[in-house]
Amino acid sequence: MNALSIPTWIVHISSVLEWLAAMALVWRFAGVINQPQWRWLVWGMLPALVSAFCACVWHFFDNVPSLNWLVTLQAALTAAGNCALCLAGWQIWRAGRLAGS
Repeated sequence: MNALSIPTWIVHISSVLEWLAAMALVWRFAGVINQPQWRWLVWGMLPALVSAFCACVWHFFDNVPSLNWLVTLQAALTAAGNCALCLAGWQIWRAGRLAGS
């Protein structure tokens, strides 16, 4: 667990907690404004959250080479998450345009 300094661990953990909070707030926001298409954004954020967990697990185990597959998984989840967020943004945009027409 000494692969990262204490301040770096604080940044990693607080980033994951922030992401979880953002997901919860967006989910609640969708309910408050009664626009469920915003919940697609939360589903789009999920791969990035799992990607962050991969990074934390890999660092927790001192970046051991036997867990290098986590780095590959993290990269794939980051790419998938970026695509999912793009699609979620498109869904929100499209729903807004349909509501406005």
